Formats: sequence, structure tokens, C-alpha cells
Amino acid sequence: MSDKGFRLYGYRWVVLAVFMFINLTIQILWIAYAPITGPAARFYGVTDLQIGLLAMSFMIAFIPLSIPVSWAIDTYGFRLTVSIGAILMGILGVMRGLAGANYPLVLWSTIGIAIAQPFLLNAWTKVPAQWFAIEERATAVGLVTLANLVGTALGMLLTPILTETMPIPTVQLIYGGLAAVSATLFVVLAREKPPTPPCPPGMEVRALMLDGLKHAFTVRAFWLYLLVSFIGMGIFNGITTWVENIIRPRGFTPTDAGTLGALLLVGGILGAIIIPPFSDRQHKRQRYLLLGITLAIPGLIGLTFATSQWILLLSAFSMGFFLVSTSPIGMQYAAEITHPTPEGTSNGLIQLFGQASVVFVYIMEAMKTNDGSFTPALLLAIVLLMVSALVVTRMKDPVFGPK
Repeated sequence: MSDKGFRLYGYRWVVLAVFMFINLTIQILWIAYAPITGPAARFYGVTDLQIGLLAMSFMIAFIPLSIPVSWAIDTYGFRLTVSIGAILMGILGVMRGLAGANYPLVLWSTIGIAIAQPFLLNAWTKVPAQWFAIEERATAVGLVTLANLVGTALGMLLTPILTETMPIPTVQLIYGGLAAVSATLFVVLAREKPPTPPCPPGMEVRALMLDGLKHAFTVRAFWLYLLVSFIGMGIFNGITTWVENIIRPRGFTPTDAGTLGALLLVGGILGAIIIPPFSDRQHKRQRYLLLGITLAIPGLIGLTFATSQWILLLSAFSMGFFLVSTSPIGMQYAAEITHPTPEGTSNGLIQLFGQASVVFVYIMEAMKTNDGSFTPALLLAIVLLMVSALVVTRMKDPVFGPK
């Protein structure tokens, strides 16, 4: 296949597939303890907060590593840099499974896996830029995003089911083995770039270049969207991290927590597929950001107060559908309003601010009442979503998008 004299190779789908696989498996490793927080705390003899720290460590590690890793991807290429992260993930994923009931070893293994995460996440735009035509890149990034969400959903759904029939370390060893397989496939099959470029010179996306950073920070609407993204990611990460603790006081089980978390992600996947095309066709971003955030509020209210299982699960699906749909729209909005800043720069900064929302994950646990209820924290989340909606009303669509 050729595009204006520049050839597209079928092998690009192999490279994308192995890249999607490692992104899927690292998300399983990230979220694997969230739906079984209570049972895991009892198994390791630690507190719920110490189990929550296993998920929070990913967000904490991302903050100092994001920009240096993006520089390494640009300087040394994604294949070498991402391979380092993939190998680290595979080795330490297996080690975490072999740690048995030793919580300190589980924690240190998890921190190692967390260090690997930015090596994978920050190449989301670089891989498509090397292999795909300009008009295919949004689709390629969307597929990687989809793999990321599917990995989280699988970790949520499968972990409580598997731990009913096997010990927690065995489940973690299975996940670690899967991560090792995905890492091996990436190292063996990934290639830095095709023999001939997929696009004209100068059209490649380069991540986090200094001039792009400087320009992006001069755009007021970009700062407003970073705030919206920070709040949205904080709430999403907080609910996924504490999902079992949130519904436990209402009599729900870890399996219910896994189902809720999976439905939250399934809703998000469908929302990210269904809603952004309407935004693309109408060339409108702000109205769909406002729509997604506003319509996520009823779902969050349901998560806060529902005692009926079907209302709880419907609320999770609804919140995921509308809140997650704002992410691809927001990333495209950021790329347009900061043009000519490279897309990788704006997306990388959004990822960085999103991971910094770990502070809200901790605040949620700190606001927990004596009887274990997360209602005060969830009420705060509802207020913050309302604030986000208000902030979005101050944002305007760009008059001209990137050419």
C-alpha cells in the first residue's frame, strides 16, 4: 500500500499489536489488588491503605519519570526504550508472584513494575508516528487506549474470580507470566521503523520537545483542560483503586467489586468509541467535554448511594461511559489548541497531570469515616465534577485546528 509516494507496510499492525499487548498486561498488574483489597490486606497482614499503595505507586512513580522517559524515547527510539520497560515489567511481574505472603517484597516488585509503566505509556503517539500514515494515527492511538482499558477491566473482573479458587500469589504469578510473554513478543517482533517512511518528512510526531512545552504552557485553555483532566483522572483512579472498600460497607462482595470495576471500564470503552466520532464530524470539542462530564455526575451519585446491585452496576457503567469518553476528545482538543506543539507533547503533559492526581486517591482514603464509608470522599468527587463542568464552560473550541 502506498500513500502519496510513501509506503505503508502491513507489518505496522504487528508492531501495534505487540505494543498493545504490553500496555494491556501492565494495566492488569496495576489494578490486580484493587477489587480484592480486603482479602489481600488479611492475607498479607497489612492495612487497606498498604494494599492501596500498590496501585498508587504507579501514579507516584510516573510523576518524576514521565519527562525523562519521553526524552529517552525521542533520543534512543521507542523500540529500545519501551523494551527496557517491558523487560522490567516481565521480570518483576513474575517476581511479585513468587513473593508469596511477603508484603515488602510484593511492594518492591510493584514499585519496579510502576517504574516500567511510563516507558510504555509515553510511547503511545511515537509508535503510530513511526509506522502509520497521518490519517491512521488517531485510530492507532485509540487502539492502544482501548488495550489499556481492556487490561484494567480484565484485572478488575478476573482477580476476584480467580482468588476464589487459588491463592493470591498464584494469581499474581499467572499475571506476571502473561506480562513476561507480552514483553518477549515485543522485544522479538517490534521494529523501530519501516524501511521507508509512512509520511512526508517533517510530519512525524516528536514527543515533549522543549519548544513545544514552552508554547503549550502559554495557552490558557490548555491549563484549564489540564485542571479538568487532573480532576477526572483523580476521580477515576480513586474509584478504581478503592472500588472494593467503597462498596464493602454496603454489603457487597469482592466479586461485586470486580464486576463493578469491569462495567466501569466497559462503559468507558464504549463511550470512547461511540462519542468522539460525533465530536470529529461536527468539529466541536467543548460541547462534548461538557456533555460527558455533566452526564457522568448522575452515575457518580449512584455509586455513592446505591444499595441495590443493579442500580450500582448501572451507575458504574453510566459514569464510565460518559467520563472516559471525554479523554480522547480532550486529548484532541489539547492538540488543536496548542498547535503547532507536537501532539506527543500535549498528550504527555495530560498523562503527567493525570498521574499526579494520585493525591486525590490518597485524600479519598484519608476522608474515610470510622465505619469505613467513603461517602464524604465521593461527595467531594461529585462537587469536583461540577467544578470541572464549570471550568469547561470557560473553554472555547479552536477557530482553526491543526492542518
